[in-house]
Amino acid sequence: MERRSFVKGAGMAGVLAAATAPAIVHAQANIRWRMASSFPKQLDTIYGGGEVFARKVSELSGGKFQISVHAAGELMPAFEVVDGVQKATVEIAHTVPYYFFGKDETFAIGAAIPFGLNSRQMTAWTFQGNGLKLMREFYRNYNIINFPGGNTGAQMAGWYRKEIKSIADIKGLKFRIGGFAGRVIERMGGVPQNLPGGELYSALEKGTIDAAEWVGPYDDLKLGFHKVAQYYYYPGWWEGGPQVDFYLNTKAYEGLSPEYKAIVEAASAFTHVDMQAKYDVLNPGALKQLVAAKTRLMRFPNDVMAQAFKESMELYRELSAKNPNWKKVYEDYATFRRDQNLWFRFAEFGFDEFMQKQRF
Repeated sequence: MERRSFVKGAGMAGVLAAATAPAIVHAQANIRWRMASSFPKQLDTIYGGGEVFARKVSELSGGKFQISVHAAGELMPAFEVVDGVQKATVEIAHTVPYYFFGKDETFAIGAAIPFGLNSRQMTAWTFQGNGLKLMREFYRNYNIINFPGGNTGAQMAGWYRKEIKSIADIKGLKFRIGGFAGRVIERMGGVPQNLPGGELYSALEKGTIDAAEWVGPYDDLKLGFHKVAQYYYYPGWWEGGPQVDFYLNTKAYEGLSPEYKAIVEAASAFTHVDMQAKYDVLNPGALKQLVAAKTRLMRFPNDVMAQAFKESMELYRELSAKNPNWKKVYEDYATFRRDQNLWFRFAEFGFDEFMQKQRF
């Protein structure tokens, strides 16, 4: 499937498919799939993306294509869904690719890497750049075909039991940080912990960890982190635009009819847009509630940001020297990032910078 055909069709795919669904699917077989999510059920935003996708697939197929969605731990642990799809234990998973950097660091580029692309840039690289093509070539090694399945937008930097005044406060910090970014925290002297979302509150409450990041105000408020940690830092420099993906077992996907493949494509595009829209609507009100609850909203000190950037760029150079998969994808990604930052510096940043100083 060509990435540009994906995008051209995505904008009107839901409307067209809905208008023609009865004629298209009349002769199609009934199919039932299971989806393993990496997220806890109480998060209606990110876990809910799997439900949005399943519902849209059902609607567009006239009820003939059904997908049951299972939260992390129901069918398999949160960080084993790649194995589940690869081995065809389930047909599909909904997850964040950077969780699986331990298999190959290249997984992380499919979601977010420190000081990477923001959400709009990530969508552009995926659909109109070489992102979808390059990541699909990589995922063939794992018997997977991927479809974008959401983005949270830029994330917060998480909850801390003590104030971070300088780079010295990162030393020895037991920090739950999702996936690949832990490599950078480790280089800064921290101790990364890769825990599923459902385990974070108790670990932070008990002091098993000193800090934890998840997504942003809406999810963080639901999980209650403000009750067990006082300091809420930003920006999440490791997640400027983290993309969530649907991973489909290649054989299961290839077994679909052309019509059902088109439905999967349309439903994933709908879910991708829907998730970020929800976060953008829900985060402002949640942030107000957190501040009202005496959360201390803090910006990372400049020396923390500078050291994190330095360590990230050095890590990428090291990976390019030893991991050919990483080198191939990252070189394209980095070129795209450079050109996007040049453009965003003028129109986007110029507008945003002015607007942030205004009072309405």
